[in-house]
Amino acid sequence: MRICIVGCGAVGSLFAAHLAKAGEAEIWAYDVWKDHTDAIRTNGLKLSGAAEFTAKVNATSDPKELPRCDYGIVATKAIHTRHAIEQTAHAFGDTSAVCSVQNGVGNEEILAEHVKYVIRGTTFPAGHPIAPGHIGYDIKGDTWIGPFEPTQTPMNKVEELAGLMSRAGMNTIALADARGAQWTKLIFNASTNPVGALTQLHHGAATRFSATAKLFEDLIAEGEAVARAMSIELHGDPRHMVQKGANAPGKHRASMLQDVLAKRPTEVDFMNGAIVRWGDQLGVPTPLNRALWELVKGLEHSWTDPD
Repeated sequence: MRICIVGCGAVGSLFAAHLAKAGEAEIWAYDVWKDHTDAIRTNGLKLSGAAEFTAKVNATSDPKELPRCDYGIVATKAIHTRHAIEQTAHAFGDTSAVCSVQNGVGNEEILAEHVKYVIRGTTFPAGHPIAPGHIGYDIKGDTWIGPFEPTQTPMNKVEELAGLMSRAGMNTIALADARGAQWTKLIFNASTNPVGALTQLHHGAATRFSATAKLFEDLIAEGEAVARAMSIELHGDPRHMVQKGANAPGKHRASMLQDVLAKRPTEVDFMNGAIVRWGDQLGVPTPLNRALWELVKGLEHSWTDPD
């Protein structure tokens, strides 16, 4: 059994390290961050925080080095999905299945252009890079995966991958319909990420401050209205995810805030932008999601055209 992690940043590294430590499968990690992959090859992949260990992982920034893999786990930023799968699709054959554990919605459609079987997924664990080869593990949590309907991925593939991930310490639930779990995480992300990015408040601080806490609630309500119009039953309450993140140790910065501080393009198109697009199609008003989407896009624009 061989698994390729496509995108070995914070979240991808969590999966790569746990799966490699478990030893049930040969793990390969691909990332364009060459200092990171070089450090992993030399010293192993180190996690600290919610778990403390170092695992031996095959890591590369040259996609030509990837062998044929039985499964793929794509953990890149959503804005990099297309380029990442174009570079690595040769590693996945007609019997391989590729699972997205990325933020937002729309990634599976891109993956399906390049591989036969796609698995829809969403994950709650979070982390941040400390140094090349070293990832801080900020928040533990579950992962939910299920067949991406258009590719008719066999359920036994979903269950096999979920078993491998769970036995490795990344608890993963196989679902026949994973849309509810994905939209629960989407609504959580679309409420917390842009608020953190625009205010520079870490997650706990934004949850405790009454004005931003109210904004979280109103953004969640908009997302829930869109999900209802799509006949998607959410897999839990996004508000519970907000509280879980707020109660986590330390001062966790949302991924979008990390991107803004580094002046990198964000995933807002796949979060608030996606909710707005589905709302427009279904006739569901989403004025707050639209406003935050436009504000974050404006902030991104300021980095390249400040005049």
